[in-house]
Amino acid sequence: MSASSTHHTSDSARSSVNRLSADNVTLAYEQRIIAEQLSVEIPDHSFTVIVGPNACGKSTLLRALSRMLKPTEGRVLLDGQVIQSLPAKQVARTLGLLPQSSVAPDGITVGDLVSRGRYPHQGLLRQWSAEDERVVREAMEQTGVAELAGRYVDELSGGQRQRVWIAMALAQQTPLLLLDEPTTYLDIQHQIDILDLCAELHEEQGRTLVAVLHDLNHAARYATHLIALRDGKVVAEGAPNDIVTAELVEEVFHLRCQVIEDPETGTPLVVPAARSARRRAARRAAAVTEAS
Repeated sequence: MSASSTHHTSDSARSSVNRLSADNVTLAYEQRIIAEQLSVEIPDHSFTVIVGPNACGKSTLLRALSRMLKPTEGRVLLDGQVIQSLPAKQVARTLGLLPQSSVAPDGITVGDLVSRGRYPHQGLLRQWSAEDERVVREAMEQTGVAELAGRYVDELSGGQRQRVWIAMALAQQTPLLLLDEPTTYLDIQHQIDILDLCAELHEEQGRTLVAVLHDLNHAARYATHLIALRDGKVVAEGAPNDIVTAELVEEVFHLRCQVIEDPETGTPLVVPAARSARRRAARRAAAVTEAS
């Protein structure tokens, strides 16, 4: 695949109507437009990862898909209905979100915070139950925070807090789960643990996951569907093996590289060019510009 401004879509990315989509949306903060006339479909039962350079609109798109940001134009659809038209509790039972930055109430314990993930399932006729207790316990065990249940959240390290927030999102038990940079603050072991957990939720429970990740190699290894953004536009989307090429990486990230096969997984592995090679390429590009 050659680098160009064309939106590349692999055959495997094309499908019928899915539960979550953005239809020709324009996204902005006050008067600053982040993305314009953007359309994406999240394949059902996929592990979709959104990648792209800083400030390209990744987190903004995720906020729109989660109902946190209303498009100035276009619409986000959940189960065929405009997401803003649905009751908040109905959305919360269908779609969970782990935002990039979360702040816990002062003096709350890990167990109490994770338990808040069960709120969408409560009501006048349904109070806390043994099933809720089981779900919360399993969510904490899955994320490795069960032994922290009695600790105050504000006493934890950044990595521990991140795992607690993920546990709360899991306790919500939604078929769709959106995660904005879930590996932030985590060391490499815990990054892999969290991504392994995401893969298990997708593969074993059939959940649809949408994550924003900065690490392209993590994205290529774990995603079943990639969406590559630049300047608020979709540059390419599809299965990692179909779309991750050296040309795409240079087009999206302006980085010269080689793409080889990951010896562990067979997925694409991006190897940046050495600094000397990148400098030579930059000088050649500058010379061509001056000559033209």
